[in-house]
Amino acid sequence: MNEELAELKARYERLHLLYQVGNIIHSTLEPQEALQLIVREAVRLVRASSGSVVLVNPTSGFLDILASQGLPANATELKLRMGEGITGWVARTGEPARVDDVAQDPRYIMLRRSVRSELAVPFDVSGEVRGVLNVDSDRKAAFSGGDQELLAGLATQAARVIQNTWLYEQWRLKARLFEALSNVSRTINSTLNLDEALTAITREACLLMQAKMCSVMMLDETRGWLDLRASFGAGEAYLRKPRLHAQESLLGVVVRRKKPMQVENVQTSGRYQNVDVARREGLISLLSVPLLFGGEAMGALSVYKAAAHFFSNDEVRILSAFAELSAIAIEKARLYERVVDVEEQLRQNEKLSALGLLAAEVAHEIRNPLTVMKMLYHSLDLNFPTGDPRTEDARVMGEKIEHLNKIVERILDFARTTEPQFAPVNLNELIDELGLLVRHKLAQHGVRFERALQPDLPAVMGDARQLEQAFLNLILNAVEAMPDGGVLSIASRTIRRSCGGTKQRCVQVEFTDNGEGMSEEQRRRSFNFVLQTTKAKGSGLGLAIVGRIIETHQGEVKIKPRRTQGTTISILLPVA
Repeated sequence: MNEELAELKARYERLHLLYQVGNIIHSTLEPQEALQLIVREAVRLVRASSGSVVLVNPTSGFLDILASQGLPANATELKLRMGEGITGWVARTGEPARVDDVAQDPRYIMLRRSVRSELAVPFDVSGEVRGVLNVDSDRKAAFSGGDQELLAGLATQAARVIQNTWLYEQWRLKARLFEALSNVSRTINSTLNLDEALTAITREACLLMQAKMCSVMMLDETRGWLDLRASFGAGEAYLRKPRLHAQESLLGVVVRRKKPMQVENVQTSGRYQNVDVARREGLISLLSVPLLFGGEAMGALSVYKAAAHFFSNDEVRILSAFAELSAIAIEKARLYERVVDVEEQLRQNEKLSALGLLAAEVAHEIRNPLTVMKMLYHSLDLNFPTGDPRTEDARVMGEKIEHLNKIVERILDFARTTEPQFAPVNLNELIDELGLLVRHKLAQHGVRFERALQPDLPAVMGDARQLEQAFLNLILNAVEAMPDGGVLSIASRTIRRSCGGTKQRCVQVEFTDNGEGMSEEQRRRSFNFVLQTTKAKGSGLGLAIVGRIIETHQGEVKIKPRRTQGTTISILLPVA
């Protein structure tokens, strides 16, 4: 009877101790802090000299000491294989081990010279052994069956704590990654320069994944080679490494298969091409994901860790999502560069058109006096006596006058080749396209773009390219008239008014700015003569070209002064 009472009392005390210890180890959700509490309470519970928590590393398969008490500082460097040592045996079999004299057990691996006995129990998480709880004593046979039962109960509670901290850490990592993803997506999409976008992508990816280095490799025009376009955290060795073949390299596999790939250690991988570079740079674990846009791979985004790391599914998904946003940012930057090129091309076309118009006007102005000179020359009837040297001079003068006349005619014939090719044109669509084209230029100059377009605006007969050039000139002139920013508004509507000399339905397009305005003299001469500009800056060709284009479209263009400041230019074109 007394023995049963003593056993019940001992069991109660063990349960009470476990309850107290459970309250302690459940007091935190920080993984490392929880592990340290577990080993501390285990040592205290069975009056051990030292202890440790050993967990299975999912990447390497080794047993890592993640928390300890009373062990040497370098104990965490010990890496045990499954089945190696008493700890490894427990991890492999899932059975506890109580060793009264470690010197007599061939499985024992010494960490402290003074250890005489050891007790180890497994951590069972969801039916799988995920680690081992060890305690050691400097006394032989220091642990009883009751201690083993007590430590097993603690391990059961500790397994739940470990699982909860893992789950908490996973959700916290997800929350951090998605929050960071949201922030960096705004950052990488805020830049329009391709090189700046690539730099922002590598920088933000490195911070997002807490990596040592990040790089973007992109396919060249032949799609046969991968070139390093940007990096963050890379040293000279990595920056100088040769380009990669898309068919033979590891990153080429990522691009071709359009799937993520990770390598535990690139320094020992036979598939990684630049092992020496990785060793010099201290790069170990790699995760590479494809940059996809419209279903096509344009390159690969890669992050490197400085230590062995197994990238979780969540990390792979996060970096893949980041790569998708990055691909959009890259394509947007590319499109912006194309828009800038197109805008510059339009400006060059404007200059060429202006030069053609200028040449035609010069030729026209020269032809009139040249015609008079030719008539006067022939009317002089210069006949000199035979042998008089003036006869040859007169002949040469006649030939040169005829030569000049042919040059003028050729210039005028060339200018006539720019006659418009008429077809129905939707001016609203043309204005919308121009708005997209010049939106960045307007933003750079602080000009707000407003449109008031009639929804059912009828089409006009015209040359879309020439009308686009005329409208672009008016927009750019308005921007120049507002050096400190302002508002440019374009309105379209249908009216019945005289167009090209006859009263008919017309489309009216008005360009209104609140800039410096124009004087009466400037308004009077803007559309008439290229060579008689009154513009303070520039050639004055822009409005002359507009006037000539609208004239060839049987339309009218007028400048309306505003009562306060600014200018309104009205264009009338007959409805198709």
